[in-house]
Amino acid sequence: MTLQDEINEKVKKIHTDGYPMSIGELISLYRDGELDIHPEFQRIYRWSQHQKSKFIESILLGIPIPSIFVSQREDGVWDVVDGLQRLATIFEFVGNLKDENGIQKPPSSLLKTKYLPSLEGKLWESNENPENALTQPQRISFKRVKIDIKIVKKESDPSIKYELFQRLNTLGSKLSDQEVRNCLLIMIKPDFFNWIRELGEYESFLNCISLADKLIDEQYHLELISRFFIFKNIDVEEYKNREESDLGEFITNKMLEYSDPRNFDRDREMRIFKKTFDLLNYILSDSSFKRYNDTKSIFEGKFLVSAFEAIAIGIGSNIQGWESREFNEALKDEIKNRAKSLWSNQIYRDNSGSGINAGTRIPVIIPLGKNLFRP
Repeated sequence: MTLQDEINEKVKKIHTDGYPMSIGELISLYRDGELDIHPEFQRIYRWSQHQKSKFIESILLGIPIPSIFVSQREDGVWDVVDGLQRLATIFEFVGNLKDENGIQKPPSSLLKTKYLPSLEGKLWESNENPENALTQPQRISFKRVKIDIKIVKKESDPSIKYELFQRLNTLGSKLSDQEVRNCLLIMIKPDFFNWIRELGEYESFLNCISLADKLIDEQYHLELISRFFIFKNIDVEEYKNREESDLGEFITNKMLEYSDPRNFDRDREMRIFKKTFDLLNYILSDSSFKRYNDTKSIFEGKFLVSAFEAIAIGIGSNIQGWESREFNEALKDEIKNRAKSLWSNQIYRDNSGSGINAGTRIPVIIPLGKNLFRP
């Protein structure tokens, strides 16, 4: 098949349209339930109040707004694929935004901006204090501003919406890989996303990984859960010799595959996950994935993903054998000593640390951990 043949074949699967719509029209569509901005995404997209105020400033000053991408569902409703935060900022400012439970959020007030310092404290409207709100002509002008809408029509291949979302939100590096992954799971399998999110709040797991708040905010703990399930279950040869940049896409594709219950036994995997981190929390707690300093005889430093891959996945892969053992101080010492030995293991040392990419590290570290923690 030639390049042109491939282009012609794929073009048949993509049906698009586009036209400008006023902000007033978009507000009406949202209010009538004909525009779905996925309120679950609001925990993932986090604009500060200053960013929101700058966006409203742009609208008031007539600065062009980037296109909004939507996908038409079978029921005719538009799913927002790109532009959620822009639309949510508008809807929140005018007092229409609802949270994921359908409860209307209070209207937001603005902060002063570079070009419009008088926006400080301004509301969309206020009967009690009209001086502190936009005037009626300002509100009318605001609602008449037009935004270009790009529409993926319902006749398109269903996967196009998710591919579009992934490309728009990774090429510009606006979100972390896991945040994009979360959004895709919400759109495709919200129950699976909620299941992963609940595991991400499991106390033993959080104690063991001991991540900085910034990494938790970026949902990195949920990526670790994804890595745990994937690399515990697959033959790592499947991932061998890949580029570092391939890891995010590889994890995303696997988690989308696992979102189908025919491919993944959630109850079984949840039991393994909880037993693994309960055991680690009992033995090592927040030292579980830190470097062992033999000179000082302590675990120290920050979380290391290579240690997570060796220890968590190693124990998780062998949890049934560890469960059959008597849970006592001897068992505790044995697992702790095996974790300590990782740091003097030459294979581990040669295949971890800075300069070693995931495609080289993972196919070596995962089998090493599974062997090291075999009862």
